[in-house]
Amino acid sequence: MAAVSQFLHNHGANILHSDQHSTDPSGGSFFMRMEFHLGGLDLAREPFERAFAAVVAEPFGMDWRLSYASEPKRMAILVSRYDHCFLDLLWRKRRGELNVEIPLILSNHEDLRRDAEMFGIPFHVIEVTKGNKAEAEAEQVRLLREAGAEFAVLARYMQILSGDFLRDFGRPVINIHHSFLPAFVGANPYRAAFNRGVKLIGATSHYVTEELDAGPIIAQDVTPVTHRETPETLVRLGRDVERQVLARAVKAHVEDRVLVYGNKTVVF
Repeated sequence: MAAVSQFLHNHGANILHSDQHSTDPSGGSFFMRMEFHLGGLDLAREPFERAFAAVVAEPFGMDWRLSYASEPKRMAILVSRYDHCFLDLLWRKRRGELNVEIPLILSNHEDLRRDAEMFGIPFHVIEVTKGNKAEAEAEQVRLLREAGAEFAVLARYMQILSGDFLRDFGRPVINIHHSFLPAFVGANPYRAAFNRGVKLIGATSHYVTEELDAGPIIAQDVTPVTHRETPETLVRLGRDVERQVLARAVKAHVEDRVLVYGNKTVVF
């Protein structure tokens, strides 16, 4: 903390926010996020980064990165037919709540093309079947890379991404699912939850890994329900939670507030 703060002070940066966390006071991992203004900086970007690496990062053995809030991240969206998370992200982007650019939307169905076009975003449909999955994913990765996507969001994209897709894309992918997993799996989890008389429903947003729905968790939330709910109201309430949790996770990622270690995250 002292070394980073002193370095920034010496070069005219103004610290705005600082967060830190240690997994153990002795021998644990230390995490830090510092937000600062560069108005009075005495070096250009590249010399500044080189100096930080030499003076602070290398002596302390740090894994580090420097992001610039003035450069919106390029976020691709993958979606199937459910529109609640998809439209919520587009609305939040338009309202300025998410500092992103959306260079393209990928889908395996035509259903949401008109919505994408209303927001002026290129919409690509690539049908995915058991027989063409490898070819379809290769085309998806090509389009994502061509568009310069820095990360992707699965806004209820109802396909399992293969390990080849994740490796070839090589960038973070964020997913959202209802928190009934694994207790209520299958095509109609809200009906299964209704039949069990659940009292809480929720959602989980996480980074995608090869192990299904087991990646590092970014955000979660729940809402209480009662015996008066129907399967239809459970679906409505569940979708409200899904879109809020996904938006929270995407915002945290965009603002560089998520640090991943192992299969966990620190979210500042």
